[in-house]
Amino acid sequence: MWGAAVLTYLAAVFHRGTLGVAGPLAIDRFQVGPAALSSFTVLQVGIYAAMQIPTGLLVDRFGSRRVLTAAVLLLGCGQLLFAFATSYPLGLLARAVLGIGAALTWVSILRLVATRFSARQYALVATISAAMGALGGVAATFPLAGVLAALGWTGTFLLVGAITAAYATITAGVLRDSPGSAAGAGDARTILRKVRSSWAIPGTRLAFWTHFGTMFVPNVMSLLWGYPYLVEGVGVPPAQASLVLSILIAGQIAGGPPVGALIGRFPGARVPIVFGYLLCNGLTWLVLLSSARPPLLVVSLSFLMFAFGGPVSNVAFALVRDYNPIDQVGTATGIANVGGHSATALGVLLVGVLLDAVGEYRIALLALVMLLLLAVFRVTVWWRRTRAAVLAAQDRGVVTPVLIRRRRWDLPEHVPA
Repeated sequence: MWGAAVLTYLAAVFHRGTLGVAGPLAIDRFQVGPAALSSFTVLQVGIYAAMQIPTGLLVDRFGSRRVLTAAVLLLGCGQLLFAFATSYPLGLLARAVLGIGAALTWVSILRLVATRFSARQYALVATISAAMGALGGVAATFPLAGVLAALGWTGTFLLVGAITAAYATITAGVLRDSPGSAAGAGDARTILRKVRSSWAIPGTRLAFWTHFGTMFVPNVMSLLWGYPYLVEGVGVPPAQASLVLSILIAGQIAGGPPVGALIGRFPGARVPIVFGYLLCNGLTWLVLLSSARPPLLVVSLSFLMFAFGGPVSNVAFALVRDYNPIDQVGTATGIANVGGHSATALGVLLVGVLLDAVGEYRIALLALVMLLLLAVFRVTVWWRRTRAAVLAAQDRGVVTPVLIRRRRWDLPEHVPA
């Protein structure tokens, strides 16, 4: 069942990333510029982000089986529509359908993992799931470029759309929800109360900003701007650019299991790992943007470093699992998942707007550095507040997920968390 569910996420990652190498074809097909091209990804990722809390509520209410089946149907139909779209508005509609379908996958898988695996296994299985899903990103690079060259736009997207829609028969037949995992219907007031309850937990907010800061850079580069930056900004030949872009995915696959094992076995190391990644990310941008045409080795190593944001982002879901009751894990996971995807949509849009305005990738990519600085600030704030909540609970004799000691830089005891 876990394997069948992960394949739906692989499909979602693949469909989400198809514009990475199809972007130049889309410019010619729809007769648009960089900012309008970025709108395809902004719309898709924006819908993905907006759907995360509703998805969490849906999966808490109906279970993973039905939600994942609906997801693959929407992914298939969206890609079929994209295959025949020749106008810009119809192309946007197709990407919107894809965005909804993709939005239903990851939270549903994490809900399935939360009910089928122990709390200690959760972080490891979640990161392995993400690594397996990242194979869809690999398929969306040089393999997709080869199929596009052989079959053309319509033939390629018609084929992948039909295969995806047909997979709904597998999810409907193989997946099973654990007894009691679906909470049943609830009125609007109950649903709103569940969202507020999850959001009120400092650990949930820490998870949101952790996901915000760690995931958006590899997403922005793999979904849209990495390939044009390599080809037009750095001057890498298209064939090599596809291979370099695949490093973003290969790093996620290779880094997923060890990072998952580490954060599962050593809960106290989770937030320090996040801070370590954010620091390395910032230093990498400093090196990469210091030259108009950095050497290919420097670019490749930079992309490899960015790639580890995917595995590290799973710290957010481990935090959600620790600090929320099991019946609202889906909702809280949806809230956390909004973080990285809203940052991705914002990053894609800002890079596109700046690129239209100045025509220089080095300046346009500074938008991602600004978002990174915002993330560092907010993670710091909510880490301290989460620690304050945990320390207060320990003082009351409550058993907490992580046992911590008060430090001199912790919030004063009288400050509410």
